[in-house]
Amino acid sequence: MFQAGSLQGMAKVAFGTDEKTVVSQSVVDCLSAAGHDVILQLEDEPWPDVGSRVGEAVANEEADWGVVCCWTGTGVSMSANKVPGVRAALCGDAETAKGARRWNDANVLAMSLRLTSPEVAKEILEAFAATAPDGSESDNIAKLK
Repeated sequence: MFQAGSLQGMAKVAFGTDEKTVVSQSVVDCLSAAGHDVILQLEDEPWPDVGSRVGEAVANEEADWGVVCCWTGTGVSMSANKVPGVRAALCGDAETAKGARRWNDANVLAMSLRLTSPEVAKEILEAFAATAPDGSESDNIAKLK
């Protein structure tokens, strides 16, 4: 179960990208530097496989949460969301990542390789990892599960 805290900590994070880029490498570096165990590192695989395999790792509780990337972020998000128990959110900024966690209890973060810089990716990761679901949203979140 994904527990919010901070980017610092020891979580098992499933990561996948359909293309290795400066951004995808910065995500892995950021997670590793923060002390997380990047348990599933898929690179250069088709985006439908990336999304579903990361989603399965999260749904099967092999990973505490996941991160997926593709050129737009849309395809991997859609693919991950096909896995029961996954709530993937495509986030382009830190505030959207906070909202995805707070109001939707997102457990997979999707990012665009085209639109996200390494600096913004770090901000998004930090916001996603540090935000807990809002208890007042529990009825709405239950409808997603």
